[in-house]
Formats: sequence, structure tokens, C-alpha cells
Amino acid sequence: MSKILEKPSHEASIEEKINWLRRLNQEHSDFFCSPDERLQRDLYRAQHPTEIGAFKCMDGRINIPILTQMPLGIIQPFRNLGGKFDLGWPYLGQAFENWVNYAIKKGRKCLVLVTYHFSKGDTHRGCAGFHYDTEAAIASAKSFKQQIERIFGKKRTIVYPIVVGLETDTDALIFHGVDEQQLDLGQLKADVEVNDLRHKLSELYPDMDEQMINDLLPLVVGNLRQIAEIKKLNRPVDDSKHREFIVGIGRGFDWLHEPNIALLIGPYSPDSYQPIKTAFEIIQSNMDEKRIKDDGFIVLASSPYFQNLGVDRQRAIEKTRYLISLAQEVATKRFPDLAKKMHTISAIIDINTRKIEEI
Repeated sequence: MSKILEKPSHEASIEEKINWLRRLNQEHSDFFCSPDERLQRDLYRAQHPTEIGAFKCMDGRINIPILTQMPLGIIQPFRNLGGKFDLGWPYLGQAFENWVNYAIKKGRKCLVLVTYHFSKGDTHRGCAGFHYDTEAAIASAKSFKQQIERIFGKKRTIVYPIVVGLETDTDALIFHGVDEQQLDLGQLKADVEVNDLRHKLSELYPDMDEQMINDLLPLVVGNLRQIAEIKKLNRPVDDSKHREFIVGIGRGFDWLHEPNIALLIGPYSPDSYQPIKTAFEIIQSNMDEKRIKDDGFIVLASSPYFQNLGVDRQRAIEKTRYLISLAQEVATKRFPDLAKKMHTISAIIDINTRKIEEI
């Protein structure tokens, strides 16, 4: 997956950042809709039919397509503060069930990545949503995995959830398997044979069928390439710190694929107030610590629609209006000074083109 548009520099003004965001969406939409990219996605899906979903934190560093160098539009994201989820939440439960049913109707199985993240170099570069407690984050991920199994079957014949860790300093993924086994990709050589990797995955997940193993392999191979590139670049530690200047609320953000740019909050929790509040705290900290300029930040509310007919598009508009009003309420009540620096963009997104339309 190639980078489309360079990130704005640290010295860029908020107006330049807003213009960059709009250009990024346009260029990504053009790329996503191009014949080559469309055919590449279709070919990839034909070769790797397993549907893949990822439950992950709103942290802008947690971007599974980039970390695994996967084609855009393949992995279905679900985001929330700290990667905390509960399928008892009405909207999340329905959205996830709809995704599973979509896969089944297509004759596909579902591989579900339940993720957590941490930093091996500095605890406070870890997950703020869990107050930097990695063990608590792992326990939460394992508990959510078990909940998926209770609902969709403990034999995991159709829906197969796995716990995956991310070490943010090196971008290395850690796969948790049976009997407390782990496969830490950060400990493997970049040139390890694919057959050896397939064998390791089969040992880690002995009841996972061959097709799903084959469809998990590209994520492993891609992450090994990513780790090698990060080591070669000798990325400064500061690059793995929070530097977000965008708070994205809603869905349809896979076009916003630059790492460490945006805090992305899905509309899944019954309590959306708390994750928005935490996102604003991180933005304020970024400004206080001079990681970003303090001349402003962006709140982007987005709701996807699938059909331009009937109620689908109009309902997306109403969702976006609600989300932006909620963000404004949190900012005004809890962060009055920060609220003066908030620049809002209300948008709907055509899921077929990834093009946003401001409303």
C-alpha cells in the first residue's frame, strides 16, 4: 500500500492541516476507485476469501492495514477507547452481527482480531485508555474474545477470534494462541520462510482451518516487512508518541490511514461522552507538550451510507449532526479553552467510493 500524500509538517497551520485532510480524502478516493486498485482488491478477495475484522483502540498509532501492509478496504475496523468492547452494547452487537451475516451470505468465514497495544520502551507511550496497564488491556481483550465465542460458537468453526498485541515502538504484532502460546513477530527474522510461518500459525491455532491460516499469513508476512522497514529507518522514539491533531467520530475512516494523525472513535459504546473526553485530553496534552501546534485541532464527524436512494443517505446526515453536536457539548462543558481552538467538519461518506461530502 503506497503513501498517497505526505503528512503536514509540525509547523503547518491549522488551515493547512484542514486543506491537507480534504486533499487526502480526494486522493484516497481517486486511488480507491481506480481500475487497478479495484481489480487488485477483487483479486485479493478471490485468493483470500476470509473476512477479517479488527477491534482496536481509537489511538492513531493502531492502524492494522499499515502495520500489515494490506490492501485498503480489506479489514473491517471497529474502534473504541482502549479497545474496550462489549457485544451487549446494542449498536455494536447489531453492527458486528450484520458483518458476520454479510460474510456468511458471501460464503465466507470470519477472522476477528481483538487487539491491545503497549510500548516496551516507555509505559506512558502505551494505552491511555487502560491507564498504561498492559495486563489489564490483555485481560480485557481475552474477555472480549470469550464473549465472541459464547455468542458465535466456542468451536470457532465460522467466527474465529484471536487476541493480537501491538508493540508500538517497533510496530510488531504478537499473536496469542492456545495454552498461553505466543508468536512475537518482533523476535523473528525478516526472511523467515513462509512455510515455517504457516507451521507456527498451525501450532498456535491447531483448530484453525487451512484456508483461514492461508488468509492470516499475508498479515504476518506484511508485518514482518513493516518491522524490517521500521528498523531500517531507525524511527525516532518521538515518532511513536501521540501526535494526533484530528478527532474522528463515527465510521468510514479507513481512508484516513496515516498513522499517529487521528484519534478515531466509533459510535458503538452507549457512553460516547467518555471516549470523546479522553480524546480531547490527549489533544490538550499534545499541545501542552508541544507535540503539535496549539493553533487548533480538527473534529471530523463522519457517517457512511451505502445507497444514495431512500433513507440511507439522509439517516447518515442525521447521525453526523448528532455526533458533531455531542463533540461540541463535551468541548464546551469540559474544555472551554480547547473548544475555542476546535475546527469542526461534518461529513457523510459514500462507502463505495470513500469520498466524503461535507454537510
